[in-house]
Amino acid sequence: MFCISLRRIVFLLLLLFSPILQAASIVTADADNYRELLSRLEPGDTLLLQPGIYKKGLPVHRLHGNKDNPVIIMGPSNGPLPVFLARPGNNTISIINASYIVIRNLELDGQGMAVDGVKCEGHADWAHHITLENLVIKGHGNNQQTVGISTKCPAWNWVIRSNTIWGAGTGIYLGNSDGNAPFVGGLIEHNLIVDTIGYNLQIKHQNARPEIPGMPSEPSVTIIRHNVFSKEKGAATGPLARPNVLVGHWPVKGNGSKDTYEIYGNFFYQNPTEALFQGEGNIALYNNLFVNGHGDAIRIQPHNDIPRAIHVFYNTVITPKTGISVISGQGSENYVQQVSANVIFASKPITAKSQKSNSIGKREDAVDYLLKPFAPLGAMDLYSKVSNMKSQPVDTTSFRVFTDWDLDFNRRKRDEYSRGAYGGEGITGWLPQIERKP
Repeated sequence: MFCISLRRIVFLLLLLFSPILQAASIVTADADNYRELLSRLEPGDTLLLQPGIYKKGLPVHRLHGNKDNPVIIMGPSNGPLPVFLARPGNNTISIINASYIVIRNLELDGQGMAVDGVKCEGHADWAHHITLENLVIKGHGNNQQTVGISTKCPAWNWVIRSNTIWGAGTGIYLGNSDGNAPFVGGLIEHNLIVDTIGYNLQIKHQNARPEIPGMPSEPSVTIIRHNVFSKEKGAATGPLARPNVLVGHWPVKGNGSKDTYEIYGNFFYQNPTEALFQGEGNIALYNNLFVNGHGDAIRIQPHNDIPRAIHVFYNTVITPKTGISVISGQGSENYVQQVSANVIFASKPITAKSQKSNSIGKREDAVDYLLKPFAPLGAMDLYSKVSNMKSQPVDTTSFRVFTDWDLDFNRRKRDEYSRGAYGGEGITGWLPQIERKP
């Protein structure tokens, strides 16, 4: 009798939970059958792609997970990655009208074609809560308009994490050139973007934000942190020269006008033809390393609109030209713009109306204050020397609203006396080099 009751209970439990089990399955696929299986995915499903060569692209069209059960498309966590080869006339990963999607552990080979690696397409469509993680993107350097990761439709709550992009025309391009495809509330972290022709990363300016159900209407933050941006080789010259990173303005009024960029913990390295960073709008730029052997490091200046609320603090900068420049446009006087607690070695350290508590010197003076400022990458050490960086406490009142403001470049707690990207003196941590920052 006990056995019969137990069997009934087990049977009822199976009936009860079978829809959940069916909705959260792992589906193994290969290069022959993945397209067919892709179209059947439901919220909570994982499409596990086996290593191999995939020649038919990855169309993520009208595919939706949900907040608790995203759709996951991925290669193995260890070993060889599935390799997607570019096709003429088709972007390799095409995203249209999709939400709550995770794509990870894939290699995209552009084969020198004029197609993008990942592209959110369709100006009348949208895509939100998309995660792109541990993608290796190469062979997308056909021309400056060929992009590793691109959005050309309204996009919000994207995570772009731990990707490697080599030698693209443009590494990451978010938004549209006309300002009508907003990128909202994104997280861009721990990426390595190297030797692009144009930008390593550009986020376009934004016009009035469209009314789309689900798009954030409250003030949002887009975070760019712990990335390595390098343009040591292959950069365009003349009129096509571009900074490593450029961020455009938010909507000038209405929804989005109070959005902010928080840009911290990044390593900006070399640009023979332009500045390392350029921006406008509302920006907090802090805890970064800027090393350029050629031109300027940081330019805050009008582009499509004006600089608004600007906070540049706790950065370490080495350049033979201008370290930090804040050029305000008409109307900028209505906003707080501060350059504080930076360590700058440059021929012209700072050009800004409001500056305080900065430690400055000529580029050649860096050897007296930093451990190994001119050593090759991997040995370069921009920590301060104990004896030469003593100073008065820094007023941190205006910093405290920003994420991780009190954690230095290596995420160590900083003290009230520290300036520049590092909070300690002579402490060894990750040394800047061309690899993903751990």
